[in-house]
Amino acid sequence: MAIDKNAEKMKALDAVLLQIEKQYGKGSIMRLGDEAGNAEIDVIPSGCLTLDLALGIGGSPRGRIIEIYGPESSGKTTVALHAIAETQKLGGVAAFIDAEHALDPVYAKHLGVDLENLYVSQPDTGEQALDICDALVRSSAVDMIVIDSVAALTPKAEIEGDMGDSHVGLQARLMSQALRKLTAIVNKSHTCVIFINQLREKVGVMFGNPEVTPGGKALKFYASIRIDVRKMDTLKDADGAMGNRTKAKIVKNKLAPPFKQAEFDIVFGEGISQEGCIMDMGIQFDIIGKSGAWFSYNGEKVANGREKMRQFLKDNPEISAEIQQKIRAAAKGASEIIEGASDTSEAD
Repeated sequence: MAIDKNAEKMKALDAVLLQIEKQYGKGSIMRLGDEAGNAEIDVIPSGCLTLDLALGIGGSPRGRIIEIYGPESSGKTTVALHAIAETQKLGGVAAFIDAEHALDPVYAKHLGVDLENLYVSQPDTGEQALDICDALVRSSAVDMIVIDSVAALTPKAEIEGDMGDSHVGLQARLMSQALRKLTAIVNKSHTCVIFINQLREKVGVMFGNPEVTPGGKALKFYASIRIDVRKMDTLKDADGAMGNRTKAKIVKNKLAPPFKQAEFDIVFGEGISQEGCIMDMGIQFDIIGKSGAWFSYNGEKVANGREKMRQFLKDNPEISAEIQQKIRAAAKGASEIIEGASDTSEAD
């Protein structure tokens, strides 16, 4: 009797699933255990090894929304431009919606961005910027879209109004509506959308963090990954300041454990130093040896001082690629050990 009931239920379920797929298209509903629903997340490398490892999935996920925020001159746009450069290296199409009207093409070129194949828009209003983003996502032809920045997405009513006019919650409503529309189509088109955001401070906060990001709370909810980028220190050489030491904290991550941190060097005019990332992670995983100021690889001393080691890796791309491969393998092995240990403890 129970078997007949189960058979009837499964028959009814199959009929409903068939009807849903007929009405809304194939793949509109599926079992999570099916091969199609259990596929690994496709990612685009960030162009920074330490950030790739901190993200836990190896880069920026396709079909997801990412928010990068932080103080002024902390390296937010640099991180986004590196992601665009990596997208183009993989043969993808990238677009940059420059709401701040502050994109520096010369700097972008130094970072490896192919300017001839980069689509740039400098919209007049926030509605125009988000409509362009919506149209590009719906085309399913663009792999990455960067919007710089949320704070600069000025609603049309505010632009057409007078200075000093109050427009409470206008930008927040605009972002909330746009993200409700974007989330589903971003996932279906496998486009990675990066929103760059600024910081503001709440007035009169005595306890807790007074920092807040503009544009309301919608982006916090809809973003799969949120990255807090901060300048830590200034890098100096004989001629003075040559770059910044930067820290990126993964504040939110729906795809891997959050709260991991990545540190990297941003060299003025060059962007993120991949060689610096390889050095830091190589030392962490005991692939590169460090004794005092000397750096060694495979038991041989190769450079005296950080800058000379950076130059050594730049001059020897084969060795650099070999070390990078070993770091990724070591990081993957470490994460598998942690997962195995957690599975064992759950079983106990």
